[in-house]
Amino acid sequence: MNKPKMASEKGVPSNSRAQILLAQLEKLTGDGMVRDPEMARQITSKLLHLIQTQEKTSKEVMSKGTSGMEVILSSLESTRDIPTILNILCILSELLTLGKGRRVGVFVSKGGTAVLLRILISANKEFPPNEELMLQVHSLLAKVGPKDRKLGVKARLTGALNVTINLIKKNLQNVKLLLPCLQVLRVYSANMVNAISLGNSGAIELMFKIVAPYSKKNTSLIKVSVDALVALLKSKTNARRAVEGSYVSTLLALYLDWHRNDTWHRHTVIRKGLLACLRNVTNIKLGRRAFTKADGMRILYNSSSECLSVRTLDPLVNASSLIMRKCFPKNRLPLPTIKSAFHYQLEHVLASGPVAQLYSQPPGGRTQAQLCSEPLKKVDDVVDDSDDNEDTEADTENDTENEEDEKDCRSPNDDIEKDINKLHPQKIPSRPYEELRVYEKFFVELSEDFQGYNFESPTTSSPAQSAQPIVVPTPQALSPNHVTAPTAQNVSNASAPAPTIPPLQLETSQFGKDFNKKEEAHNQPAEQEWSQAPEYGALNADEMRVKQKASPISAPKPTQSPLLLEGIAIRCLAAGGAGGGGSDCGSEGGEDEGGEGAVLEVPDTAQLLPLHDLDLYVEMVKGTKSVPHYTEVAYPDYFGHVAPTYRESLLERLYGVQRSKIFQDIERLIHPNNIMDKVVYDLDMPSCPVIESDGESLRFNSKFESGNLRKAIQIRKYEYDLILNSDINSNHHHQWFYFEVSGMRVGTMYRFNIINCEKSNSQFNYGMQALMYSVQEAISGRPRWVRTGTDICYYKNNFARSSIATGGQKGKSYYTMTFSTSFSHKDDVCYFSYHYPYTYSSLKMHLSKLEAMRAPEIYLRQDVLCETLGGNSCPFLTITAMPESNSSDHICQFRNRPFIFLSARVHPGETNASWVMKGTLEFLMGTSLLAATLREAYIFKIVPMLNPDGVVNGNHRCSLSGEDLNRQWQNPNPELHPTIYHTKSLLQYLAHTQRAPLVFCDYHGHSRKKNVFMYGCSLKETIWQSNISAASSDLQEDLAYRALPKILSQIAPAFSMASCSFVVERSKESTARVVVWREIGVQRSYTMESTVCGCDQGKYKGFQIGTRELEEMGAQFCVALLRLKRMTGLHNHQHLLDLESDLIGAQPKVVSSCPTTYVMDEDEPSFLEAVDYSAESNDDDTEVDLEAVASAASVAGAGGEVPDRPSDAESNNHDAWKSEPVTGSQ
Repeated sequence: MNKPKMASEKGVPSNSRAQILLAQLEKLTGDGMVRDPEMARQITSKLLHLIQTQEKTSKEVMSKGTSGMEVILSSLESTRDIPTILNILCILSELLTLGKGRRVGVFVSKGGTAVLLRILISANKEFPPNEELMLQVHSLLAKVGPKDRKLGVKARLTGALNVTINLIKKNLQNVKLLLPCLQVLRVYSANMVNAISLGNSGAIELMFKIVAPYSKKNTSLIKVSVDALVALLKSKTNARRAVEGSYVSTLLALYLDWHRNDTWHRHTVIRKGLLACLRNVTNIKLGRRAFTKADGMRILYNSSSECLSVRTLDPLVNASSLIMRKCFPKNRLPLPTIKSAFHYQLEHVLASGPVAQLYSQPPGGRTQAQLCSEPLKKVDDVVDDSDDNEDTEADTENDTENEEDEKDCRSPNDDIEKDINKLHPQKIPSRPYEELRVYEKFFVELSEDFQGYNFESPTTSSPAQSAQPIVVPTPQALSPNHVTAPTAQNVSNASAPAPTIPPLQLETSQFGKDFNKKEEAHNQPAEQEWSQAPEYGALNADEMRVKQKASPISAPKPTQSPLLLEGIAIRCLAAGGAGGGGSDCGSEGGEDEGGEGAVLEVPDTAQLLPLHDLDLYVEMVKGTKSVPHYTEVAYPDYFGHVAPTYRESLLERLYGVQRSKIFQDIERLIHPNNIMDKVVYDLDMPSCPVIESDGESLRFNSKFESGNLRKAIQIRKYEYDLILNSDINSNHHHQWFYFEVSGMRVGTMYRFNIINCEKSNSQFNYGMQALMYSVQEAISGRPRWVRTGTDICYYKNNFARSSIATGGQKGKSYYTMTFSTSFSHKDDVCYFSYHYPYTYSSLKMHLSKLEAMRAPEIYLRQDVLCETLGGNSCPFLTITAMPESNSSDHICQFRNRPFIFLSARVHPGETNASWVMKGTLEFLMGTSLLAATLREAYIFKIVPMLNPDGVVNGNHRCSLSGEDLNRQWQNPNPELHPTIYHTKSLLQYLAHTQRAPLVFCDYHGHSRKKNVFMYGCSLKETIWQSNISAASSDLQEDLAYRALPKILSQIAPAFSMASCSFVVERSKESTARVVVWREIGVQRSYTMESTVCGCDQGKYKGFQIGTRELEEMGAQFCVALLRLKRMTGLHNHQHLLDLESDLIGAQPKVVSSCPTTYVMDEDEPSFLEAVDYSAESNDDDTEVDLEAVASAASVAGAGGEVPDRPSDAESNNHDAWKSEPVTGSQ
């Protein structure tokens, strides 16, 4: 039954008194109102009385379907009788007061505001104007004005602005009339043109006459006048007028007066309004200068400090903090140049681009005294020269406790590719086949006939054993007695399992079986194995001396240091905290040839890490080339990392932590005498500053592979500002850090501030912690990276970014990542890192160990794809199963296996990608039936590290060319981007031979989202998302590209289908994923992103991610390929489901139906059209059966519990997915 629309239908009789009066009033409308004003007065008076005394009357007048509002407005417009007008205005006031928002909306839609403005103009022509009439009209305008967006324009066109402002000037003492006039003025000022016009009419000066110091009288009037002033000062023209009138000091004095006298905090709204005025004034450079000159920083700092103890005053504290941060003087980073501290001269530089621009700038290397020189200003344009007419970034900054990303002003669809032609695969090959034939040597398996190969009893050989034990000097706190080092055989033995450490999930526990048996290589390629590779650029023993520190401990001295014989400097611990300081600086750090120090054997990490060999790692380091010519090895890379058996929860952020840190930063300006400003580490200086070993300063170092710390400045006794190094041949990309700290005091809380971060937000605001590695813990048998840090936050600071580094944008600032931590051991050496380090030398060591463990049934080849700009070799792996025999059928099956192409670590700072790749490689080289089945199904081509130079030199995103290699896939330069050029050539060769990979996946890490997820490519979904017109043929697309992510969402606990996206964006058109999809024709072309933080869904919800989970993800990717093989019908293994059950078998992935814990701007709204995943598989029942069992490895990690099967709602949650973020790591 339809809802009644007429008043009579709602039970209101048509002959009710209100309806009768409205009908009589309607008859008088027009000339009747003029001819018989007395009758109009009587009717309107009676109607007003009814509305005031009977609530139902107002409902009758405003009922839907009635014309009550039209009659009233028509009568108001036609009458000239003042009493009648007042009656009608009172009627409207009663109706709109009771009806709230809906009735006001009806009033505006009927043109009510225009009628009121005409009444106002007419009344102003009378002299003197009727005060009661002006009061009523302004009261109504103040009530309905916020609902009418065009009121400001109407008021300006009709001249009502001047009427109101003149009325205020003449009635400054008439509080009753002044209040509604100010309310209307506030509404008028919301329009920027009106605000400027009112400012020209003297509104600013007028407001300062009304806003008074603290008083208990007329507080409502003061509040409204402050609100009106806030609206007026949003105009930069008015803000400039206020500054020129010296009103900034007036505002500060008023705020301080109200702050001191409002002891009961009853007028915080007025105080907040005064702060809003200051905020608007300081949006211009002139205002910021006036604020600073008036000692505004000190006033707001002191007043805010007094409010910190009262939680209800947080809005005042936050507003004050925002103003102070905005007015904090913009400073340059204390660096001689924003370019990297290391320089690598490129032989070939493109004619245009950021690298060419960098090379055209004046050379760096300026001294500290030259930081403010004129030539540097031309290079580092960071002074506060923003135009006052431009909106400042601080205008929209969200400075709340839960600070979120700064919103991108662009539409989410702006970056989506809308050119249909670019979304179709290229039909013309980009390179002729003759150029690609040189890559045949990387596909020997396609022509190998295995004739003469003995499939019965392959010979084996044992790996070389270390000739001598490894010992390291120990700190004073350790026992001075000499401890006998283990024999080489004990150190190298990795077959004995560690009873306290559960095996790594997914196959790694089986790697120790054949550890001491290296199978003889069959049909080896011409390239040398990594273990036999020439040591390009190896450093001699004289260049790489062991830094043995003096120790007062008397103990037997070893006759010969094996570390010295290895020719590589291993960091040493020494007494008094002087050891491990970092570099060749400091009188306390010299060698003491006659001294004797205590020694302790290195922990037998071989029992915990079968793929880690200390001697082998040092050998690999010798062949690694770096731009700074590193001569030291970091302890974590030397000892290795054993994942802890427990999971580390996401850090709960304490309330007010960011505000507290910001106030400590502001205190530097308020109390500069308390700041030490002592440089304790600086890569730009020929030798580091001499730090006395008195315990007053920490010692830093980053001169080792993958290290990144450019400068450390001691700010307070236990607080340090840290500056990261730019990527080589670049002037930005600051995120990855890895450095060493020593000389600490036990139990003391230290604060570290990394002050030149660039991204507008970070997972450090959402539960992520930095990583710390303690050498003392490692020596005690616990070599591991652990999450550390409290009071962690990430916020914008006062260091301005150069417009050169921001693509010409001015006004950008750096961000600070701050954390506090304490140390548990005296004389310890600790390392801090952004994420779990994984060096290039570690990769070479792991590949060598995998080769040593290779079983005879595994086909493994290690080729050198190319040499990088820095002279490092890029490894290229081929992994598959050996043919069962050399019969033609078996050889044919061997050669016709589909290819899977994997790559990783194109971005050096995304170390999690290497850990995922490590899990993949270990699974593929495993001896389980699952791994064997997978090898029999596919040929794997793997480039485990696409950017070795960037990894070695501690870059975050670029190679030595200064460019993001994942933006070079469309047209890679063979000289500047050799790894990308040759990897793409390999794929082009496969495409030409009709053997394009079934799956291409590039492993990445993501810094601003949680979980693991994939980006793919879909023409259909891109068209849908961009809402562009397309032919029906373009919308016919196979959903096979969704199969692999869907499988991963079912079996991998860390994987989130909801975060996956298959939209192609213009900014990503030169990435590996899009180019391989578009040019090579690989439908299943993916980027797999792994979080650096943790998970907010599934089994790992609420936990930070670790190497165990990352390696598990790499192995689960392999398991997903097994299921994909069954779905695509490539090879039918009858017992495949049983094999999968062994791995997947005890616990399904339970996806929480709760919303995401942390919602960031990367998490776009759900897609427009749901996709039915059931079309991907013909075996839906089997899929459910597989989910009913869980991974045996997952049981090992989770303690063996088997939760209930997920509900339908939870299972359906997999089907949701969201758009690709604008900012990603690709």
